[in-house]
Amino acid sequence: MTELRAKDVPVRGPSAAPLALRVLRRVGAAQESWTFGVLLLLVAFFTIAAPHTFLTAFDLTQIATNAAIYLVLGVGMTFVVIVAGIDLSVGSVLVLAAVLSGEYTLHHGGATSGWATIAVSSLIALGTGLVWGALQGWLVAKAKVPPLIVTLGGFGAALGIAQIITGGQDPAGTVSGKLQHDIGFGKLFGQIPWLVVIAFVTTLVFGLVLAFTRFGRYTYAIGSNPEGARRAGVAVDRHLIKVYALIGLLAGLGSIMWLAYFGTTSIAGHATDNLKVITAVVLGGASLFGGRGSVLGTVIGVFIPAVLTTGLIIIGVQQYWQDVAIGAVLVLAVYLDQIRRRSVQRGNP
Repeated sequence: MTELRAKDVPVRGPSAAPLALRVLRRVGAAQESWTFGVLLLLVAFFTIAAPHTFLTAFDLTQIATNAAIYLVLGVGMTFVVIVAGIDLSVGSVLVLAAVLSGEYTLHHGGATSGWATIAVSSLIALGTGLVWGALQGWLVAKAKVPPLIVTLGGFGAALGIAQIITGGQDPAGTVSGKLQHDIGFGKLFGQIPWLVVIAFVTTLVFGLVLAFTRFGRYTYAIGSNPEGARRAGVAVDRHLIKVYALIGLLAGLGSIMWLAYFGTTSIAGHATDNLKVITAVVLGGASLFGGRGSVLGTVIGVFIPAVLTTGLIIIGVQQYWQDVAIGAVLVLAVYLDQIRRRSVQRGNP
Protein backbone atom coordinates (compact mmCIF):
# COMPACT_ATOMS: atom_id res chain seq x y z
CA MET A 1 0.00 0.00 0.00
CA THR A 2 1.46 3.22 -1.06
CA GLU A 3 2.00 5.61 1.78
CA LEU A 4 0.39 8.91 1.19
CA ARG A 5 2.86 11.58 2.17
CA ALA A 6 1.91 15.07 3.12
CA LYS A 7 3.99 16.64 0.34
CA ASP A 8 2.09 14.54 -2.22
CA VAL A 9 -1.21 16.00 -1.21
CA PRO A 10 -1.94 19.01 -3.34
CA VAL A 11 -2.35 22.08 -1.25
CA ARG A 12 -5.87 23.39 -1.73
CA GLY A 13 -5.21 27.06 -1.52
CA PRO A 14 -7.60 29.62 -2.82
CA SER A 15 -8.47 28.76 -6.38
CA ALA A 16 -8.01 31.22 -9.18
CA ALA A 17 -11.70 31.96 -9.44
CA PRO A 18 -12.34 32.89 -5.77
CA LEU A 19 -9.07 34.84 -5.66
CA ALA A 20 -10.05 36.80 -8.75
CA LEU A 21 -13.48 37.37 -7.25
CA ARG A 22 -11.96 38.70 -4.03
CA VAL A 23 -9.68 40.99 -5.98
CA LEU A 24 -12.61 42.28 -8.00
CA ARG A 25 -14.58 42.84 -4.80
CA ARG A 26 -11.73 44.76 -3.22
CA VAL A 27 -11.31 46.86 -6.36
CA GLY A 28 -15.03 47.44 -6.54
CA ALA A 29 -15.16 48.44 -2.89
CA ALA A 30 -12.43 51.01 -3.32
CA GLN A 31 -13.69 54.56 -3.58
CA GLU A 32 -11.13 55.33 -6.26
CA SER A 33 -12.67 52.69 -8.54
CA TRP A 34 -16.08 54.34 -8.45
CA THR A 35 -14.85 57.85 -9.05
CA PHE A 36 -12.52 56.58 -11.75
CA GLY A 37 -15.54 54.92 -13.34
CA VAL A 38 -17.35 58.26 -13.36
CA LEU A 39 -14.30 59.85 -14.98
CA LEU A 40 -14.21 57.16 -17.67
CA LEU A 41 -17.92 57.64 -18.36
CA LEU A 42 -17.36 61.36 -18.88
CA VAL A 43 -14.44 60.71 -21.21
CA ALA A 44 -16.49 58.16 -23.18
CA PHE A 45 -19.46 60.52 -23.46
CA PHE A 46 -17.46 63.46 -24.77
CA THR A 47 -15.43 61.23 -27.08
CA ILE A 48 -18.69 60.08 -28.69
CA ALA A 49 -20.21 63.57 -28.68
CA ALA A 50 -17.12 65.17 -30.25
CA PRO A 51 -15.22 62.26 -31.85
CA HIS A 52 -12.62 64.30 -33.71
CA THR A 53 -12.26 67.14 -31.24
CA PHE A 54 -12.26 65.77 -27.71
CA LEU A 55 -9.41 63.73 -26.29
CA THR A 56 -6.85 65.08 -28.72
CA ALA A 57 -3.27 65.56 -27.59
CA PHE A 58 -3.94 69.29 -27.31
CA ASP A 59 -7.01 68.76 -25.13
CA LEU A 60 -5.24 66.30 -22.86
CA THR A 61 -2.39 68.78 -22.42
CA GLN A 62 -4.80 71.61 -21.63
CA ILE A 63 -6.78 69.53 -19.15
CA ALA A 64 -3.63 68.42 -17.35
CA THR A 65 -2.21 71.94 -17.30
CA ASN A 66 -5.42 73.48 -16.00
CA ALA A 67 -5.68 70.82 -13.30
CA ALA A 68 -2.02 71.02 -12.22
CA ILE A 69 -2.34 73.88 -9.73
CA TYR A 70 -5.54 72.55 -8.16
CA LEU A 71 -3.91 69.13 -7.90
CA VAL A 72 -1.03 70.58 -5.87
CA LEU A 73 -3.51 72.32 -3.57
CA GLY A 74 -5.63 69.17 -3.41
CA VAL A 75 -2.70 67.08 -2.18
CA GLY A 76 -2.28 69.36 0.81
CA MET A 77 -6.03 69.47 1.42
CA THR A 78 -6.12 65.65 1.45
CA PHE A 79 -3.84 65.58 4.50
CA VAL A 80 -5.92 68.28 6.24
CA VAL A 81 -9.23 66.53 5.60
CA ILE A 82 -7.88 63.17 6.76
CA VAL A 83 -7.02 64.70 10.16
CA ALA A 84 -10.66 65.89 10.29
CA GLY A 85 -9.69 69.47 9.50
CA ILE A 86 -10.53 71.95 6.78
CA ASP A 87 -8.70 74.85 5.16
CA LEU A 88 -10.79 77.60 3.62
CA SER A 89 -7.82 79.94 3.27
CA VAL A 90 -5.89 78.04 0.62
CA GLY A 91 -6.80 80.41 -2.23
CA SER A 92 -6.03 83.55 -0.23
CA VAL A 93 -2.71 82.15 0.97
CA LEU A 94 -1.87 81.48 -2.68
CA VAL A 95 -2.67 85.12 -3.47
CA LEU A 96 -0.63 86.49 -0.56
CA ALA A 97 2.35 84.32 -1.47
CA ALA A 98 2.09 85.43 -5.09
CA VAL A 99 1.90 89.11 -4.10
CA LEU A 100 4.93 88.98 -1.78
CA SER A 101 6.88 86.98 -4.32
CA GLY A 102 5.83 89.37 -7.08
CA GLU A 103 6.77 92.45 -5.06
CA TYR A 104 10.30 91.13 -4.66
CA THR A 105 10.53 90.44 -8.38
CA LEU A 106 9.13 93.90 -9.17
CA HIS A 107 11.93 95.60 -7.19
CA HIS A 108 14.70 93.30 -8.42
CA GLY A 109 14.55 93.45 -12.17
CA GLY A 110 10.86 92.94 -12.85
CA ALA A 111 10.00 91.17 -16.08
CA THR A 112 13.65 91.09 -17.15
CA SER A 113 14.96 89.56 -13.91
CA GLY A 114 17.08 86.43 -13.99
CA TRP A 115 17.17 83.09 -12.21
CA ALA A 116 18.67 84.50 -9.01
CA THR A 117 15.63 86.73 -8.53
CA ILE A 118 13.32 83.85 -9.49
CA ALA A 119 14.96 81.63 -6.87
CA VAL A 120 14.61 84.20 -4.08
CA SER A 121 11.04 85.11 -5.02
CA SER A 122 10.14 81.41 -5.10
CA LEU A 123 11.57 80.94 -1.61
CA ILE A 124 9.52 83.92 -0.45
CA ALA A 125 6.36 82.33 -1.85
CA LEU A 126 7.10 78.97 -0.25
CA GLY A 127 8.09 80.58 3.05
CA THR A 128 4.96 82.73 3.13
CA GLY A 129 2.72 79.72 2.66
CA LEU A 130 4.67 77.62 5.15
CA VAL A 131 4.59 80.24 7.93
CA TRP A 132 0.93 81.10 7.34
CA GLY A 133 -0.06 77.46 7.39
CA ALA A 134 1.99 76.73 10.52
CA LEU A 135 0.38 79.70 12.28
CA GLN A 136 -3.08 78.40 11.43
CA GLY A 137 -2.03 74.94 12.56
CA TRP A 138 -0.83 76.34 15.87
CA LEU A 139 -4.17 78.07 16.43
CA VAL A 140 -5.99 74.80 15.69
CA ALA A 141 -3.73 72.55 17.74
CA LYS A 142 -2.70 74.75 20.67
CA ALA A 143 -5.35 77.45 20.93
CA LYS A 144 -8.10 74.88 20.22
CA VAL A 145 -9.90 77.18 17.79
CA PRO A 146 -12.01 75.13 15.32
CA PRO A 147 -10.31 74.76 11.92
CA LEU A 148 -13.33 76.25 10.14
CA ILE A 149 -13.02 79.48 12.14
CA VAL A 150 -9.24 79.68 11.96
CA THR A 151 -9.06 79.21 8.21
CA LEU A 152 -12.11 81.37 7.54
CA GLY A 153 -10.32 84.15 9.39
CA GLY A 154 -7.14 83.28 7.51
CA PHE A 155 -9.07 83.48 4.23
CA GLY A 156 -10.03 87.10 4.90
CA ALA A 157 -6.77 88.15 6.57
CA ALA A 158 -4.44 86.82 3.86
CA LEU A 159 -6.52 88.36 1.08
CA GLY A 160 -6.79 91.65 3.00
CA ILE A 161 -3.01 91.89 3.47
CA ALA A 162 -2.51 91.21 -0.23
CA GLN A 163 -4.96 93.99 -1.10
CA ILE A 164 -3.30 96.42 1.33
CA ILE A 165 0.10 95.77 -0.26
CA THR A 166 -1.14 96.19 -3.82
CA GLY A 167 -4.00 98.64 -3.34
CA GLY A 168 -6.35 95.96 -4.64
CA GLN A 169 -4.83 96.01 -8.13
CA ASP A 170 -2.68 93.38 -9.79
CA PRO A 171 0.72 95.08 -10.15
CA ALA A 172 2.51 94.84 -13.51
CA GLY A 173 6.04 93.49 -13.85
CA THR A 174 5.78 91.04 -10.97
CA VAL A 175 6.72 87.97 -12.99
CA SER A 176 10.01 87.25 -14.66
CA GLY A 177 9.81 86.57 -18.37
CA LYS A 178 12.21 83.66 -17.88
CA LEU A 179 9.86 82.06 -15.36
CA GLN A 180 6.95 82.34 -17.76
CA HIS A 181 8.87 81.22 -20.83
CA ASP A 182 10.79 78.33 -19.32
CA ILE A 183 8.37 77.05 -16.65
CA GLY A 184 4.93 78.46 -17.41
CA PHE A 185 4.99 77.66 -21.13
CA GLY A 186 8.01 75.35 -21.21
CA LYS A 187 7.78 71.60 -21.79
CA LEU A 188 9.91 68.68 -20.72
CA PHE A 189 11.43 67.14 -23.87
CA GLY A 190 9.20 69.53 -25.80
CA GLN A 191 6.14 67.41 -24.95
CA ILE A 192 5.07 67.59 -21.29
CA PRO A 193 4.38 71.00 -19.71
CA TRP A 194 6.61 71.70 -16.73
CA LEU A 195 3.56 72.58 -14.66
CA VAL A 196 2.25 69.06 -15.18
CA VAL A 197 5.66 67.62 -14.26
CA ILE A 198 5.76 69.67 -11.04
CA ALA A 199 2.23 68.59 -10.12
CA PHE A 200 3.01 64.95 -10.90
CA VAL A 201 6.18 64.90 -8.80
CA THR A 202 4.43 66.66 -5.91
CA THR A 203 1.53 64.22 -6.06
CA LEU A 204 3.81 61.20 -6.25
CA VAL A 205 6.02 62.28 -3.36
CA PHE A 206 3.23 63.15 -0.95
CA GLY A 207 1.14 60.20 -2.08
CA LEU A 208 4.00 57.92 -1.03
CA VAL A 209 4.42 59.87 2.20
CA LEU A 210 0.76 59.39 3.06
CA ALA A 211 0.70 55.71 2.14
CA PHE A 212 4.01 54.39 3.41
CA THR A 213 5.55 56.62 6.07
CA ARG A 214 5.05 57.20 9.78
CA PHE A 215 3.86 60.72 8.96
CA GLY A 216 1.06 59.21 6.89
CA ARG A 217 0.13 56.68 9.57
CA TYR A 218 -0.04 59.41 12.18
CA THR A 219 -2.26 61.44 9.85
CA TYR A 220 -4.79 58.61 9.54
CA ALA A 221 -4.56 57.77 13.24
CA ILE A 222 -5.28 61.34 14.34
CA GLY A 223 -8.19 61.64 11.92
CA SER A 224 -9.70 58.36 13.11
CA ASN A 225 -9.23 58.80 16.85
CA PRO A 226 -7.15 61.74 18.08
CA GLU A 227 -7.37 60.74 21.73
CA GLY A 228 -6.35 57.19 20.91
CA ALA A 229 -3.42 58.50 18.86
CA ARG A 230 -2.37 60.71 21.76
CA ARG A 231 -2.45 57.78 24.19
CA ALA A 232 -0.41 55.75 21.72
CA GLY A 233 2.35 58.31 21.95
CA VAL A 234 1.67 60.43 18.89
CA ALA A 235 2.43 64.14 19.34
CA VAL A 236 -0.96 65.14 18.00
CA ASP A 237 -0.59 68.91 18.34
CA ARG A 238 2.81 68.96 16.65
CA HIS A 239 1.52 66.76 13.84
CA LEU A 240 -1.48 69.01 13.23
CA ILE A 241 0.82 72.02 12.94
CA LYS A 242 2.91 70.12 10.40
CA VAL A 243 -0.16 69.18 8.35
CA TYR A 244 -1.41 72.78 8.16
CA ALA A 245 2.13 73.97 7.40
CA LEU A 246 2.19 71.44 4.55
CA ILE A 247 -0.92 72.79 2.86
CA GLY A 248 0.45 76.32 3.31
CA LEU A 249 3.71 75.25 1.68
CA LEU A 250 1.84 73.72 -1.25
CA ALA A 251 -0.25 76.90 -1.59
CA GLY A 252 3.06 78.74 -1.92
CA LEU A 253 4.12 76.28 -4.61
CA GLY A 254 0.77 76.81 -6.31
CA SER A 255 1.40 80.57 -6.33
CA ILE A 256 4.70 80.07 -8.18
CA MET A 257 2.96 77.87 -10.75
CA TRP A 258 0.16 80.43 -11.11
CA LEU A 259 2.59 83.29 -11.67
CA ALA A 260 4.53 81.24 -14.18
CA TYR A 261 1.47 80.29 -16.22
CA PHE A 262 -0.76 83.37 -15.99
CA GLY A 263 1.86 86.07 -15.39
CA THR A 264 -0.24 87.92 -12.83
CA THR A 265 -1.18 87.69 -9.17
CA SER A 266 -4.93 87.54 -9.95
CA ILE A 267 -5.94 88.92 -6.57
CA ALA A 268 -9.65 88.64 -7.32
CA GLY A 269 -9.43 85.28 -9.03
CA HIS A 270 -9.15 82.80 -6.17
CA ALA A 271 -12.31 83.28 -4.12
CA THR A 272 -13.60 79.78 -4.91
CA ASP A 273 -10.33 77.85 -4.91
CA ASN A 274 -11.16 76.40 -1.51
CA LEU A 275 -14.49 75.01 -2.71
CA LYS A 276 -12.96 73.53 -5.84
CA VAL A 277 -10.19 71.82 -3.92
CA ILE A 278 -12.40 70.54 -1.09
CA THR A 279 -14.89 69.23 -3.64
CA ALA A 280 -12.13 67.36 -5.47
CA VAL A 281 -10.86 65.81 -2.24
CA VAL A 282 -14.33 64.70 -1.18
CA LEU A 283 -15.06 63.35 -4.66
CA GLY A 284 -11.90 61.33 -4.29
CA GLY A 285 -13.30 59.53 -1.26
CA ALA A 286 -11.95 61.52 1.68
CA SER A 287 -14.29 61.82 4.63
CA LEU A 288 -14.90 65.26 6.10
CA PHE A 289 -15.07 63.49 9.45
CA GLY A 290 -11.46 62.41 9.08
CA GLY A 291 -9.60 59.12 8.97
CA ARG A 292 -10.20 58.30 5.32
CA GLY A 293 -8.88 59.55 1.99
CA SER A 294 -6.08 59.08 -0.49
CA VAL A 295 -3.98 61.14 -2.84
CA LEU A 296 -4.97 58.88 -5.74
CA GLY A 297 -8.63 59.63 -5.06
CA THR A 298 -7.87 63.35 -5.02
CA VAL A 299 -6.16 63.07 -8.42
CA ILE A 300 -9.34 61.57 -9.88
CA GLY A 301 -11.48 64.12 -8.04
CA VAL A 302 -9.50 66.99 -9.56
CA PHE A 303 -9.78 65.64 -13.08
CA ILE A 304 -13.56 65.04 -13.07
CA PRO A 305 -14.48 68.78 -13.08
CA ALA A 306 -11.55 69.51 -15.43
CA VAL A 307 -12.69 66.95 -18.00
CA LEU A 308 -16.32 68.01 -17.62
CA THR A 309 -15.55 71.69 -18.13
CA THR A 310 -13.37 71.07 -21.18
CA GLY A 311 -15.87 68.66 -22.72
CA LEU A 312 -18.82 71.02 -22.27
CA ILE A 313 -16.88 73.86 -23.87
CA ILE A 314 -15.98 71.67 -26.85
CA ILE A 315 -19.55 70.56 -27.52
CA GLY A 316 -20.71 74.17 -27.25
CA VAL A 317 -22.72 74.17 -24.03
CA GLN A 318 -23.40 77.65 -22.68
CA GLN A 319 -21.60 78.77 -19.55
CA TYR A 320 -24.75 78.74 -17.42
CA TRP A 321 -25.57 75.17 -18.37
CA GLN A 322 -21.96 74.18 -17.75
CA ASP A 323 -22.33 75.17 -14.10
CA VAL A 324 -25.60 73.22 -13.85
CA ALA A 325 -24.05 70.14 -15.44
CA ILE A 326 -20.96 70.26 -13.24
CA GLY A 327 -23.11 70.52 -10.12
CA ALA A 328 -25.30 67.63 -11.25
CA VAL A 329 -22.33 65.37 -11.95
CA LEU A 330 -20.79 66.17 -8.59
CA VAL A 331 -24.02 65.26 -6.80
CA LEU A 332 -24.34 62.09 -8.91
CA ALA A 333 -20.80 61.02 -8.08
CA VAL A 334 -21.38 61.45 -4.35
CA TYR A 335 -24.74 59.65 -4.63
CA LEU A 336 -23.08 56.66 -6.31
CA ASP A 337 -20.51 56.65 -3.53
CA GLN A 338 -23.28 56.55 -0.94
CA ILE A 339 -24.78 53.54 -2.68
CA ARG A 340 -21.40 51.84 -2.58
CA ARG A 341 -20.93 52.60 1.11
CA ARG A 342 -24.35 51.20 2.00
CA SER A 343 -23.56 48.10 -0.02
CA VAL A 344 -20.28 47.65 1.85
CA GLN A 345 -22.03 48.08 5.21
CA ARG A 346 -24.47 45.36 4.24
CA GLY A 347 -21.48 43.11 3.53
CA ASN A 348 -22.16 42.95 -0.18
CA PRO A 349 -19.47 45.04 -1.87
